[in-house]
Amino acid sequence: MNKVFRLTPKRIKRTNGLVLTPEMSIVVTTRQHCTTPFYNGAEEVKEQYMRMYQFDYKKACCSANDFEFEKLD
Repeated sequence: MNKVFRLTPKRIKRTNGLVLTPEMSIVVTTRQHCTTPFYNGAEEVKEQYMRMYQFDYKKACCSANDFEFEKLD
């Protein structure tokens, strides 16, 4: 069973020429049942940010501490 989460950045983050802002909120569906969207190296989060904003999560050195998340289901 998949879980759906809404992720919102906590603050503006500028790293390696990339900018992450609190307006860049996303909705992520995980491939497995889990309690956090960061369970597998944040693969779904990386894919969704690249798809929606062309934002490279890995290059920006993001981590779970940069986001607030809530379960939607």
